[in-house]
Amino acid sequence: MRVLLIGGGGREHAIADAVLRSPKLTSLAVAPGNAGTTPYNVDVDVTDHDAVAGWSLANHIDLVIVGPEAPLVAGLANDLRTAGLNVF
Repeated sequence: MRVLLIGGGGREHAIADAVLRSPKLTSLAVAPGNAGTTPYNVDVDVTDHDAVAGWSLANHIDLVIVGPEAPLVAGLANDLRTAGLNVF
């Protein structure tokens, strides 16, 4: 399973750690990430919903996990679902 994790705080660091332990995981990307997630960080503007959707589709992401509340309030999850992506 290819996962994109949205966020850059401690919460997302903990989520990344848990996701990395899954035997089903084939790749993890974190946007924008933090110093602790550096090996997985990708340069995607998480405020640009079309960019996130386009990157996710181009990279065959199976699941997008949105950590922080701000992108959820801004409608990121809804926009990604409209683009055909699975979102948690």
